[in-house]
Amino acid sequence: MHAAARKRSGLQLKKESSLRLGVITALLGALIFIVTAYVLHIPTPATGGYIHLGDAFAYIAASLLPTPYAVAAAGIGEGLSDALTGSIAYAPFTFVIKAVMALFFTSSGETIITKRNTAASAAAGVICIGGYYLTEVFMLHSFVSPVAEIPGNTIQAAASAVVYLILGHALDGAKLKKSVAAFVK
Repeated sequence: MHAAARKRSGLQLKKESSLRLGVITALLGALIFIVTAYVLHIPTPATGGYIHLGDAFAYIAASLLPTPYAVAAAGIGEGLSDALTGSIAYAPFTFVIKAVMALFFTSSGETIITKRNTAASAAAGVICIGGYYLTEVFMLHSFVSPVAEIPGNTIQAAASAVVYLILGHALDGAKLKKSVAAFVK
């Protein structure tokens, strides 16, 4: 095989790998959207937000995908949920907050649940609580009123971390990460 042909086939494999990563990212983004928008979606009337478990699935995506793809899946999936479920004013803030939350996780380990990702679920919860507090300060022009939303955001963050750990262990038992890695190659 000529060097040019090998180079071309290597380039083709890289394009296929990028396409497959894009497909998995889109599927995980759609799953994050569905879970956020429709599964255990509990409105919080005080600010127009809602409690959900979509963060757990964003954490799974961030544990499976390289960082740029994880950031896209988390931000788009959860931001789209806000845009399409009546919380459109939150959508741009949610996109940024959820994208930042995904940055704490790593996909470099052999499993979803690692020491770093376990700690990341706690750090991401702090970003969620702080991010929405600041969002509501901006939207409500008050440092006091948004305090009422902290308990709901704390429940969401804690529940999402627990669901992530349970689901992550189950997916590790099913060797999902290995299957995804084989699909992307």
